[in-house]
Amino acid sequence: MSLEADVSDLWNRYQDGLTAADATDADAAVIDEFLAALEAGEVRAAEKTGDDVTSWEANEWVKRGILLNFGLRETEAREYGGVTYHDVLPLRDTADLGERGTRNTPDGTTIRRGAYLGSDCIMMSPSFVNMGAYVGDGTLVDSCDTVGSCAQLGESVKLGANTLIGGVLEPVEDAPVVIEDGVSLGAGCRVTSGFRVGENSIVGENTLLTPRIPVYDLVEEEVIYGHLPADRRAFTRMVESSVGDHDLFEGGAYKPAVVATHVEEETLEATRREDALRE
Repeated sequence: MSLEADVSDLWNRYQDGLTAADATDADAAVIDEFLAALEAGEVRAAEKTGDDVTSWEANEWVKRGILLNFGLRETEAREYGGVTYHDVLPLRDTADLGERGTRNTPDGTTIRRGAYLGSDCIMMSPSFVNMGAYVGDGTLVDSCDTVGSCAQLGESVKLGANTLIGGVLEPVEDAPVVIEDGVSLGAGCRVTSGFRVGENSIVGENTLLTPRIPVYDLVEEEVIYGHLPADRRAFTRMVESSVGDHDLFEGGAYKPAVVATHVEEETLEATRREDALRE
């Protein structure tokens, strides 16, 4: 059978009551093969099916394979850097990263099993890439960044320091966060709950992107939710809230929103990748 069929069969047995204590060596081999396929970039948690950023679709069987690694593994004491920690998974073997010119600096770059990092990536410490995440070629994961479970990052993406890319596992989300090729996220950005950022967009510092916050797209003159179109410059603005006046406070009430405009050439130059860092 194919890996997808093996994972689907194991998922059905898990749903019928299979536990970690009952799992066989053959069952363990299936989820180990699945993790290896994720780390090699052979399977992904989501795929783009069209030209637009809204066309990404989650691969449900991949998400199930990830959940099986929690349901069918026991928590064990493990060692890393002379410290004992407890988890269902070991950390990822990083021997393949050097072969592809990818760097992870010491004392705090943590990559969990089942994560993929492409060629010429840079991971600065401290930072964390979770299981099922895909980090494309030439992408920078800066200090204090978190790339959540199953998040999909394209090529030449820049994550500013202290940026959070949300995952799908807790709370469970239907689809992962997607950051397409050439996107630059300023320091302190938060992208959560399956939000999708179109290619070559530039997002200002401390911007929160989540499906519950409206995006005022001044290019197409529309309000959209859940995604930022390609080639936009986005930043946070406060807009009036429907709460309005209330006896408990004076004045109007406001809520955060995102404003999106055209990307200007000067802004693109300011976020250009520095190839010298990867020579």
